[in-house]
Amino acid sequence: MTTVNSETARYIKPSKLLMVRRFLAEMPITAWIGLIVIFINLFVVLTAQWIAPYSETEFPTEVWAPPSAENWLGGDQLGRDMLTRILYGAQTTITIAFIATLLSFTMGIIAGFTAAVVGGFIDTLLSRIVDALMAIPTLILALVVISVLGTEIYVLIGVIAVLDSTRVFRLSRAIAMDVAVMEYVEAARLRGERLWWIMTREVLPNTVMPLIAEFGLRFAFAFLFIASLSFLGLGIQPPLADWGGMVRENASAIIYGIAAPLYPAAAIAALAVGVNLLVDYILARQNRSVAAAFDGV
Repeated sequence: MTTVNSETARYIKPSKLLMVRRFLAEMPITAWIGLIVIFINLFVVLTAQWIAPYSETEFPTEVWAPPSAENWLGGDQLGRDMLTRILYGAQTTITIAFIATLLSFTMGIIAGFTAAVVGGFIDTLLSRIVDALMAIPTLILALVVISVLGTEIYVLIGVIAVLDSTRVFRLSRAIAMDVAVMEYVEAARLRGERLWWIMTREVLPNTVMPLIAEFGLRFAFAFLFIASLSFLGLGIQPPLADWGGMVRENASAIIYGIAAPLYPAAAIAALAVGVNLLVDYILARQNRSVAAAFDGV
């Protein structure tokens, strides 16, 4: 029977299932709250059309009707069911924010890893382009582009993805440069491996955790940015429901003591806080891992 001493055991890579169990077992209550909030919103995104009591454009009640057994959160400014609109708004806003974040990460990581691994003129060129984009205030640049190209959904996704990709580029380039100088990356170069192979097989696996944390932060930014644009009337357009637009449309109800705009505002705040609670735990866990690695050196 083969035995493994303690020194050897330190270098045995744990299974993915064991890593997930360890990750969940170490989660504090705040991270669990964030995870539950995220899963609730994910459930709503996937099932909104089945769990919503009415259709997205149906008018089942009166204008700003109070909560009742038929309309749990009352009606909006046109007599539509507020709960239904919030459910469909989650589906619209979160889906668009997720697609924009995914696209921004694809562009940012590819550009950042390329700059870090290749270096030289390519690194300088990409870095200067990103610096130029980041020098312009994000909201002003977005408003200018949207006012010219229109408020279609694909325009919103493209604008947010490009603006977000600059931040992703900065992070991915910084962490990839630390990995690119490692001996195993140099060995891959000497073997004649291509750039794409080095980025996906050598660099990416060693930068996953900080990128996951950044994905959560960038998603929260995209989500809040879409809500802000919709609140200004330049985001998702009616009759599609979205939380930022619902706050704007029902804002005058506050004058009459009606809570209609507070429901979508609370939904926006809950998801943003939930994502940040989980991201905070991921970052704290990453920092502990880095500190433990330095202590073991």
